[in-house]
Amino acid sequence: MQEAVNAHAIVDQAIGVLIGLGGISASDGWDVLREASQHTNTKLRTIAQAVIDWAQGRPLPQPVRKELDAALRRLPRRLQTPAADG
Repeated sequence: MQEAVNAHAIVDQAIGVLIGLGGISASDGWDVLREASQHTNTKLRTIAQAVIDWAQGRPLPQPVRKELDAALRRLPRRLQTPAADG
Protein backbone atom coordinates (compact mmCIF):
# COMPACT_ATOMS: atom_id res chain seq x y z
CA MET A 1 0.00 0.00 0.00
CA GLN A 2 2.80 2.41 0.90
CA GLU A 3 4.48 1.78 -2.46
CA ALA A 4 1.27 2.72 -4.27
CA VAL A 5 0.98 5.93 -2.26
CA ASN A 6 4.62 6.80 -3.05
CA ALA A 7 4.14 6.09 -6.75
CA HIS A 8 1.03 8.29 -6.82
CA ALA A 9 2.96 11.14 -5.18
CA ILE A 10 5.78 10.83 -7.73
CA VAL A 11 3.32 10.90 -10.63
CA ASP A 12 1.58 13.95 -9.15
CA GLN A 13 4.92 15.74 -8.78
CA ALA A 14 5.84 14.97 -12.39
CA ILE A 15 2.48 16.27 -13.57
CA GLY A 16 3.24 19.43 -11.60
CA VAL A 17 6.56 19.80 -13.40
CA LEU A 18 4.82 19.46 -16.77
CA ILE A 19 2.15 21.96 -15.74
CA GLY A 20 4.71 24.48 -14.55
CA LEU A 21 7.19 24.18 -17.37
CA GLY A 22 5.00 23.07 -20.25
CA GLY A 23 2.00 25.29 -19.59
CA ILE A 24 -0.41 22.37 -19.86
CA SER A 25 -3.35 21.20 -17.77
CA ALA A 26 -3.19 18.44 -15.18
CA SER A 27 -5.23 16.22 -17.46
CA ASP A 28 -2.81 16.80 -20.34
CA GLY A 29 0.11 16.16 -18.00
CA TRP A 30 -1.36 12.79 -17.07
CA ASP A 31 -1.91 11.96 -20.76
CA VAL A 32 1.67 12.92 -21.65
CA LEU A 33 3.14 10.72 -18.90
CA ARG A 34 0.84 7.83 -19.79
CA GLU A 35 1.66 8.00 -23.49
CA ALA A 36 5.40 8.19 -22.83
CA SER A 37 5.07 5.18 -20.53
CA GLN A 38 3.18 3.19 -23.14
CA HIS A 39 5.44 4.12 -26.05
CA THR A 40 8.64 3.29 -24.17
CA ASN A 41 7.22 0.21 -22.43
CA THR A 42 8.35 1.76 -19.14
CA LYS A 43 6.41 1.95 -15.90
CA LEU A 44 4.59 5.23 -15.41
CA ARG A 45 6.33 5.74 -12.06
CA THR A 46 9.74 5.43 -13.77
CA ILE A 47 8.78 8.02 -16.41
CA ALA A 48 7.50 10.33 -13.69
CA GLN A 49 10.72 9.97 -11.69
CA ALA A 50 12.74 10.80 -14.82
CA VAL A 51 10.72 14.01 -15.25
CA ILE A 52 11.32 14.97 -11.62
CA ASP A 53 15.03 14.18 -11.96
CA TRP A 54 15.16 16.32 -15.12
CA ALA A 55 13.55 19.22 -13.25
CA GLN A 56 16.35 18.88 -10.70
CA GLY A 57 19.03 19.18 -13.37
CA ARG A 58 19.64 15.59 -14.43
CA PRO A 59 19.37 14.64 -18.10
CA LEU A 60 16.35 12.77 -19.42
CA PRO A 61 17.11 9.36 -20.92
CA GLN A 62 16.90 9.74 -24.70
CA PRO A 63 13.92 7.37 -25.24
CA VAL A 64 11.96 9.14 -22.50
CA ARG A 65 12.86 12.56 -23.86
CA LYS A 66 11.80 11.56 -27.35
CA GLU A 67 8.43 10.18 -26.24
CA LEU A 68 7.65 13.07 -23.88
CA ASP A 69 8.33 15.49 -26.71
CA ALA A 70 6.16 13.47 -29.10
CA ALA A 71 3.31 13.28 -26.55
CA LEU A 72 3.50 17.03 -25.96
CA ARG A 73 3.42 17.66 -29.70
CA ARG A 74 0.25 15.58 -30.00
CA LEU A 75 -1.62 17.92 -27.66
CA PRO A 76 -4.21 20.15 -29.35
CA ARG A 77 -1.91 23.18 -29.58
CA ARG A 78 1.83 23.38 -30.21
CA LEU A 79 3.72 23.92 -26.97
CA GLN A 80 7.22 24.86 -25.99
CA THR A 81 8.29 21.50 -24.60
CA PRO A 82 10.55 21.10 -21.59
CA ALA A 83 11.93 17.89 -23.11
CA ALA A 84 13.21 19.78 -26.14
CA ASP A 85 15.41 21.99 -23.97
CA GLY A 86 17.05 19.28 -21.92
